[in-house]
Amino acid sequence: MRGLIVAAFGRQYLVKSDAGNMLLCVPRGKKSDVACGDRIVLAQTSPNQGVIESTEPRSTLYRRSAAYRQKLIAANATQVAIVVAAEPSFSEELICRLIVGAEEQGMKSLLVLNKADLASTALARERLAPYAAAGHRMVEISALKDCSALLPCLHGETTALVGQSGMGKSTLINGLIPDADASTREISAFLDSGRHTTTHARIYQLDAASLLIDCPGLQEFGLHHMSQAQIEYGFIELRPFLGKCRFNDCRHGVEPGCALIGACDAGKLTARRLELLRRILAAERA
Repeated sequence: MRGLIVAAFGRQYLVKSDAGNMLLCVPRGKKSDVACGDRIVLAQTSPNQGVIESTEPRSTLYRRSAAYRQKLIAANATQVAIVVAAEPSFSEELICRLIVGAEEQGMKSLLVLNKADLASTALARERLAPYAAAGHRMVEISALKDCSALLPCLHGETTALVGQSGMGKSTLINGLIPDADASTREISAFLDSGRHTTTHARIYQLDAASLLIDCPGLQEFGLHHMSQAQIEYGFIELRPFLGKCRFNDCRHGVEPGCALIGACDAGKLTARRLELLRRILAAERA
């Protein structure tokens, strides 16, 4: 039997089979290397339970990693939508990391500036200007009032929706999917317990051509699985200068002949963006 992982609860996964029924499944063995959005092969063990036998080939795998472990966020997503807001303040380094992780998988990135009706939005818009200048799409909404401006950006895509806690992601989900709360209650009833309803990720069907993977709130996003070259390439505006440093192992600090420092001096690159790159590279080498 084949199916789609539509929700994750620790080592338990809710699977919608190709026949249309829902099954609560666990991976075979101790290791869990599947994610929401994965297509899987499973063996049914009871009317509403099963065991995951294997994972079908993925088009993308969005993940974060530290030195000795990794966390799978979403599988087969075509883009990542990063929810930020004027209040509370958001982390630019986290945004960079989320975009770099998406670029490594060939996924598109979309910045969603929520709470756009607040007076402090102008400052948030200014902080996001380098991303728009680099070519990343950005849309402004107020999730409490109207999310419709976001819908064209989600159509035809499988979108991993991510963001820091407090950015209004849950409000956004409820605005896009009116029956989201009812759906959560149905899952709780299916599990017959409230203990397991803290979801790692959950899929919603927006329309016939669009899926939304609601991912848990993130405070960090490690890139330990990526090389320095891959991290650098994730900064879109750096690409014209990559590979042009005097030294192949240039770390863009104080090395002579650094193309990125030269680009900053010439006004072609902002010092803030270069400092973010340095900070991320230093953290991932630590």
